[in-house]
Amino acid sequence: MNFQTGEGASGLSHSLENPVPAAIALGSNLGDSLTTLESALEVLGQTPGILLEARSHWYRTKAVGPPQPNYLNGCALLSVILTPQALLQVLLQIEATFGRVRRERNGPRTLDLDLLLFDNWVLETSDLQIPHPRMRERAFVLVPLAEIAPDWVEPVSRKAIAELVQTVDCSEVIKLDQWKKP
Repeated sequence: MNFQTGEGASGLSHSLENPVPAAIALGSNLGDSLTTLESALEVLGQTPGILLEARSHWYRTKAVGPPQPNYLNGCALLSVILTPQALLQVLLQIEATFGRVRRERNGPRTLDLDLLLFDNWVLETSDLQIPHPRMRERAFVLVPLAEIAPDWVEPVSRKAIAELVQTVDCSEVIKLDQWKKP
C-alpha cells in the first residue's frame, strides 16, 4: 500500500492512494443515544476521505463495566482513503464533538466509536490495534457487524464474522425495533 502525504480529512496529513474498506462500532448510553448515533453517522458520511457504505440496525445491549445504563450499539462499513491513524483521529474528534469525556475504562459515554477492521490489516501501535483486540469476544459488536459484513474475514482468527458471532452469547443483544420498555 502506498502512502502519500497531503491534506486529508480535517487537516490530517496522511491518506491512502486507493480506497479501502473499514468497519467501525458505534455505541452510546448517555443522553439521547439514538439521536447521537444517527447524527454521528451523518457526520461520518460528510467527512472528506470517508464514504459510508452500509450501516446495521441499532441494538440494545447491557453495559460492560461499572453499573450504568444499557447501550445502543451498531456498526458501519466505510470506504476510506485515510490511513488507520488518520481515521482514528477523525473518530476521536467526532466523539469529542458529541461530548465524549474519558473518565474511567468501560464507563458510560455519550458516544463511542471504535475502529474494528481496516481492510485485512493487522496493526499494533501505542494508540491503535487492528483488528480491535476485544471485538471477537463482544456480541454487541459481532451481531451488528455480522448483519452488514458476514463474510469479512477477521485477519487474526482467519474466521468470517458470521462464524465469530456463533461463538458468543447473543441473547442480550436485542434489535431496537424489537425492543419494548418493560
